[in-house]
Amino acid sequence: MEQRTYNQYCATARTLDLVGERWTLLLIRELLTGPKRFGDLQASLRGLGTGLLAARLKHLEREGLAHKITLPPPARTPAYALTESGEELGPAVLALARWGLKWAMSERRESETFHPGWAVLGLRACFDAEAAAGLRAVYEFRVDDEVFHARIDDGTIETLHGPAQHPDVIITIGEEAFLDLTGRGLTLAEAVESGAASASGDREALRRLHGLFRLPRAQARKA
Repeated sequence: MEQRTYNQYCATARTLDLVGERWTLLLIRELLTGPKRFGDLQASLRGLGTGLLAARLKHLEREGLAHKITLPPPARTPAYALTESGEELGPAVLALARWGLKWAMSERRESETFHPGWAVLGLRACFDAEAAAGLRAVYEFRVDDEVFHARIDDGTIETLHGPAQHPDVIITIGEEAFLDLTGRGLTLAEAVESGAASASGDREALRRLHGLFRLPRAQARKA
């Protein structure tokens, strides 16, 4: 597949030459949360055909943004991971997510897919470092069959797929209620009160959870 180029000696144009093709940044998004097998990427990027996925991965490898690895035991299966230069696209992807929360998100369209695991990056995008000052806690989120966790350490955050070893707080919630929660229509307290969610663990860590993640106020792009 021939690589298209803007033919401009400009850092922005050169970057878009590398990651501006359709699906490429979403592949970066998936790999920013850790190595993924080919099948994992297919499952998360519904609508991306097998041939195009293979081509995009080869492009990322060729350009030094991703590379093949073998997952450690017990998996021991081939996977893809970002290189150092690929990882450094993280702040740009998070900035796009924050912009989208403010200027692009509206009601979910009927044709749109959703994976609760995408919140692994969403939590980073909405994290309020000042509100987390002095806090050290691990929050585990169980959204239907998806499990992920956030480790807060005095103003910094690390988010990962999978369960935490020793979570201080566990939040269990269904996908629809989780969407209502992230869509500003529902608070965690309301979800717990209605029975749509449950929360257990350290009371002080749970109390501070509300202020750790701040969604930007949605605005219309047109007057």
